[in-house]
Amino acid sequence: MADLGKYMIMLGRMFSRPERWNMYWKELLRQMNDIGVGSLSIVLLASLFIGAVTAVQSAYQLYGTPFVPPYYLGLIVRNTTILELAPTFTCLILAGKVGSNIASELGTMRISEQIDALEIMGVPTEAYLITPRVVASVIVVPLMVLIAASAGIAGAMFAAQFTGYGSQQEFVYGLRAFFDPFDIQILLIKSISFGFIISTISCFKGFYVSGGALEIGKASTQAVVLSCIYVLLADYVIAEVLL
Repeated sequence: MADLGKYMIMLGRMFSRPERWNMYWKELLRQMNDIGVGSLSIVLLASLFIGAVTAVQSAYQLYGTPFVPPYYLGLIVRNTTILELAPTFTCLILAGKVGSNIASELGTMRISEQIDALEIMGVPTEAYLITPRVVASVIVVPLMVLIAASAGIAGAMFAAQFTGYGSQQEFVYGLRAFFDPFDIQILLIKSISFGFIISTISCFKGFYVSGGALEIGKASTQAVVLSCIYVLLADYVIAEVLL
């Protein structure tokens, strides 16, 4: 309960009015670059293979089924990727990479007394250090998820050619069949929520760390573990409410 109270106080102080917007803007751009560009390669690689594996396994289950048309492979891959695989797996990857980086960076600043120095100078540290990271995550994570969904579908389309289950034209037709634009809204809602969860938990664990280098490592580990747990919990809640 004490941690929950500190977490809520941190969220409230995040939105304190800044005195110099220019300083916050530069930090926001730096964080967007670190979160987005720094994680793009691993997200693309993982999404390509996840999409390919999804296509192969789905084709294996559908192969020899006379009552299911071949274009259903594309439909299954599309819905699975957009509704679940792209937002959830991408954010679990980002929780491990971005979450640990945020926690260790803020933890190092706390241990080295850089945060204390900023507070002595009158800088609202929660707003200056945490808000740009949270806003950057809320902006960049949905973009990363959209890229991951596109890469996953591309990987599935490539792998589907080697399964022998239907043609590429049938796969593309399945991608377009019975498409509901609300699925994209669910993807964006999930990714924005997950980005907020990952960034705020990681900032909380790093900002309030105390001790030495060992505690920074523990805080980073706790940030990753808790982010993954709450991402999965939020995934279930959003699916239960919106689907």
